[in-house]
Amino acid sequence: MRGLFFKVFIIFWIAQSMIFVISTALIVRHHFDRPDVAFDALYNVLQSDAGKAASAFESGGCDGFQTLAASIAQTIALEDSNGQDLCNPSGVLVPSPRQPIPARIMGTQVGQQYVWRVPTSSAAGKQYVFLLSRPHQKPPDNWYHDLLHFSFPQLPVAIVIGGLTTFVLVLLFTRPVVQLRKAARELASGKLNARVVWPSSQSPVFAGDEIYALIHDFNHMAERLESLVDAQKLLLRDVSHELRSPLARLSVALELAREDSDPAAAPHLERIERETERLNALIGQLLTLSSMEAIERVENLETISLNTMIERMLPDAEYEARQRQCTVTFNAKDQCSLSGNQELLYRAIENVVRNAIRYTENGTEVEITLGHLVASGTRQVEIEISDRGPGIPENQLHAILRPFYRVDYARSPKTGGFGVGLAIADRAVRLHHGNLSAANRPGGGATFRILLPQN
Repeated sequence: MRGLFFKVFIIFWIAQSMIFVISTALIVRHHFDRPDVAFDALYNVLQSDAGKAASAFESGGCDGFQTLAASIAQTIALEDSNGQDLCNPSGVLVPSPRQPIPARIMGTQVGQQYVWRVPTSSAAGKQYVFLLSRPHQKPPDNWYHDLLHFSFPQLPVAIVIGGLTTFVLVLLFTRPVVQLRKAARELASGKLNARVVWPSSQSPVFAGDEIYALIHDFNHMAERLESLVDAQKLLLRDVSHELRSPLARLSVALELAREDSDPAAAPHLERIERETERLNALIGQLLTLSSMEAIERVENLETISLNTMIERMLPDAEYEARQRQCTVTFNAKDQCSLSGNQELLYRAIENVVRNAIRYTENGTEVEITLGHLVASGTRQVEIEISDRGPGIPENQLHAILRPFYRVDYARSPKTGGFGVGLAIADRAVRLHHGNLSAANRPGGGATFRILLPQN
């Protein structure tokens, strides 16, 4: 099993095992002595005191025993081999029932005292039982002190090891995901050659798991998508080229037919001429879009005055606007210049202006505004082209920049258009590292905003 879940489980299991082993070793090493060390010391002290007590009693009786008790500052007593009191000056509480000499040192709680009974013998060989009494105190309930006592240093070690383990896991599992997200964003922005680069040195680690399979499927999808789009572009370009020749011959045949026809056929011939011109215009736009899609970067750069360019465009825009009883106004807030391809920028702005003229209501005006804008510390040129048309549905504001896309009400013969002009404008702006976007105006209509970086 080489799945991602299994690998995560193994890594976490190894990390937790390391934490447990190291923490346990530190606890045992620093906080717990061997039991025999503490007990041996206690037994040796008790046996030594018991031997001294027996000798003191035999040499001086209870007086000698009391002198010893005072010298060692302990509460002690002495019994014979039958468990009878020989000397108990401090009133040591004796466990009940009375027992003869125990086989080993014994400790028993008696009331509020804890009494040890220690078997011993004097130098003469007589058997005694030595008793030592100490107050029995309940250990303090100091959980905070115990927590600090047993959490250092194993808790900091566990935190460090856990942090390092998490950091390694983040590197292992987020790096390919970040690369995948980056490639997906590039693909969504139109860069169809975007791929996830997967170093061969990492292949043995993730080869065959879900992340590797996802990256492989993404790259395969991107390759397939790129090939389909390239095939579509090639088809459009080839079809457009092939249609040019029949259209040219059709125009010649139309003129010949007009010379030989009677006046009754004139309306039909004019209709054929209009449709031929529309088809010829569509083919021209398709060829323009196809050629622009093939461009990777802008060449023939020159310094362009956008104020002069738009003013040169105005007479043609106003002539077309008069056909729809509307006007075009230009408001230049600043003098704006940038480095770019003049033909591409002219075509981009002109297509957006013509689109606004096509959809604005009769008797209204199309407004063109030019100025500077500072965004994210970068100085940019802002061109806004606003109309007073029906507006654009919110869910289609981004889609209208795609080739041949038109909102439903824009498909009527009244407005015309093929849905290619905005796609050409968007491509021209992106070639200049700019952005073209659309938004609805609060009072009705739409505003197209062109942002271009100023070199």
